[in-house]
Amino acid sequence: MRLVTYRANVEAAARLGAIVDDMVVDVETIGAHAGVDLPVSMQGLIDLGSPATAGLKQILRDHAGRWPVGSAVPLANVKLLAPIPRPRKNIFGIGLNYVEHVAESSRALDTSKELPKQPIIFSKPPTSVIGPDDAIEHNKMITQQLDWEVELAVVMGRTARRVTEAQALDFVFGYSVMIDVSARDNRRAGQWIYSKGQDTYAPFGPCIVTADEIGDPHALDLWLTVNGVEKQRSNTRHMLFKVPLLIADISAAMTLEPGDIIATGTPDGVGAGRTPQEWLWPGDVVEAEVAGIGRLRHPVVAV
Repeated sequence: MRLVTYRANVEAAARLGAIVDDMVVDVETIGAHAGVDLPVSMQGLIDLGSPATAGLKQILRDHAGRWPVGSAVPLANVKLLAPIPRPRKNIFGIGLNYVEHVAESSRALDTSKELPKQPIIFSKPPTSVIGPDDAIEHNKMITQQLDWEVELAVVMGRTARRVTEAQALDFVFGYSVMIDVSARDNRRAGQWIYSKGQDTYAPFGPCIVTADEIGDPHALDLWLTVNGVEKQRSNTRHMLFKVPLLIADISAAMTLEPGDIIATGTPDGVGAGRTPQEWLWPGDVVEAEVAGIGRLRHPVVAV
């Protein structure tokens, strides 16, 4: 399933929907027509666990093409929000997780040229999250080096504590797209949260594709453009640390909970690694896509 959080109009409350063809089917409403109590939010559905997700999938099959009145609206007529507009916890970010990005970072950002032996983990607070088409803020008083990174995002579906790599994918709810926006000149003595955790620095969406529809999370093309010019293109097979290892590593020390998000790192092609270096400025438009999941588009604005 392709699940979204949406508003039917600017005054409407955020609601959980499922994209079917070119329609957004309201999950709570279609559940009511089927006599099943389903939640109004993405986090609510994740919290209910796999039986609720499987039940929703069956309901959508049963009603496909025959949506009850008031249960579906054209996708073109809604505003998509971040799939989880306000995560309960900080996003787990993974640094230097593609070989070529390690190389370009060592040249441009004074990081080690050696491949990391363990995942490098940082975080982005819930307030950094924005949804599709929302603006990335450029504050010239804080940064002159605003950069881009396209990433596959993993959304947890079950509580994971000290899980093995072999078990790890069973704990995944689904996958999405994230742009890890970074103010390169805001790194502080090796600490990255101020650089990567500012407001609007975690574009997220446009949907969550449930794990059952992603056969292999390590076989997905991903790319990013700025003003229509391609800057990054790679495939998730080039991750140094694959998704199961990331889940096992984090959960060895910190409990992962339903709805937690892991941004799995970016390939090469970031602005800092270019010659000459390139940065985002007000008026720019960033687009990023992970194949089979969806595309994000964000203008950069001055604040």
